[in-house]
Amino acid sequence: MDLRNYLRIFRKRWKTIAITALVVILLTQAYSLATPKKYSSSLQFFVSTSDSTDAAQLAQGSTFSQARVTSYTKLVNAPVVLDPVREKLDILSSTPLASEIVATVPVNTVLIDVTVTDKSPERAQQIAAAVGQQFPKTVQSIERVSDKTPSPVKVTMTKDATINRSPVSPKPTRNLALGLLLGLLLGFGLAILRHTLDSKVRTKDDVEELSDDLTIIGAIPFDGDAPKHPLLVQTDPHSSRAEAFRSLRTNLRFVDAANHPRTIVMTSSLAGEGKTTTTANLALVIADTGASVCLVEGDLRRPRLLEYLGMEGGVGLTDVLIDQADLTDVLQPFGKRKLAILGAGALPPNPSELLQSDAMRSTLEELHERFDYVLIDAPPLLPVTDAAVLSTVADGAVLVVGSGLVTRDQVFTALESLDAVGAKLLGVTLNRVPRSNRVAGYYDYAYGYRTRDDVPRRTGSSTKEATTAKSTDTEADLRERDAVDALGERGRNARLRTR
Repeated sequence: MDLRNYLRIFRKRWKTIAITALVVILLTQAYSLATPKKYSSSLQFFVSTSDSTDAAQLAQGSTFSQARVTSYTKLVNAPVVLDPVREKLDILSSTPLASEIVATVPVNTVLIDVTVTDKSPERAQQIAAAVGQQFPKTVQSIERVSDKTPSPVKVTMTKDATINRSPVSPKPTRNLALGLLLGLLLGFGLAILRHTLDSKVRTKDDVEELSDDLTIIGAIPFDGDAPKHPLLVQTDPHSSRAEAFRSLRTNLRFVDAANHPRTIVMTSSLAGEGKTTTTANLALVIADTGASVCLVEGDLRRPRLLEYLGMEGGVGLTDVLIDQADLTDVLQPFGKRKLAILGAGALPPNPSELLQSDAMRSTLEELHERFDYVLIDAPPLLPVTDAAVLSTVADGAVLVVGSGLVTRDQVFTALESLDAVGAKLLGVTLNRVPRSNRVAGYYDYAYGYRTRDDVPRRTGSSTKEATTAKSTDTEADLRERDAVDALGERGRNARLRTR
């Protein structure tokens, strides 16, 4: 995992990192507030030899003192020192006095630093002062060889114990800094763990991690009302989601400028990723430019396209393939656009065989000649092979990926199934993208469109009523559409003359 992947994880999981850091900081602050304050009082001793008349004796005395001071640090906490202190200050024997006293020796010195810590600053000073008086007496008593021979070691107190009213513990500022650092480290660790364990494809970055050759040609924002109003481009043409479909249309035109794809298979990895609604809305926005579009219901197992469009499907594609109906007779016009619908027809027992038959190839070639664009709503790739079969006779395929619905392995397997048959992948469309995601945030500005109050509100009408030919556009919208139709007609006539 390189630096770019870590930055991608940080950008994707920054909320996890921030929340974890905040929780750790709050816990640290709670600990600082709950911990009783402690105060300290310090004093210092100097250890020397009592008989130092010449240089040799001074050198020997210095060595002797350095060898002794290490042992004296243990003596400070010994009962021989603390018991007299308890008696003097009337401290109970059950009080853990030894744990409140710490003695240290600076390197290469004969000094002993003693620090006494207690909940009261006055009490800490009293204990330190008592230790300062008792410790030299104890050392002289221990080091004395006999009553007539004085102690060779002299302990002198060089720093008296004072009252320090600033608490030494807890330290909120230090704890806050440590809590922030620990929280960031823990949060980033949790982010990496979540990224490793979470195999769902949720963002554009997740799709790009599958392969460096993948092209994201669309990002459709999530709309919880989509099942009730699948044709959003028609019911609410100025919404951010409708604009996302127009962006998909624009990007699709520039996928392969040299060999412009016109017969396109729309598929997904699994069912429920929004493939059919994406295909229907894409057909509508392409038809809005004046181009002629044929929308084919290529799912011969669980067709849903005509249901979303509010149309009947008595006869359709299967009748044409078995030579029971003429193609012209089963094409159904939709609204005032140059959009024709070819339903699935009766469900056959052998869908894969029909879709890879010569009759299917001939049907697509005829549609290719009669329409500017042919969009095929194909079944998902993982359950059946129908979409992979169709992609071999089309100009390319578009894979619709439902954000948070499929795993990386499932999308990767779907891509492999297309690659196995030599199909051309035009790009990936990420559907159901959370609106908080940055790839969908641009459309929320509704640049160049009417205000939110002017957008027609959705009603509870049925899908069939919402998809009737009745137009809800203003006169300006109609004039603009007529102009686009005229441009499209001139372009189409120019293509025919070129042929």
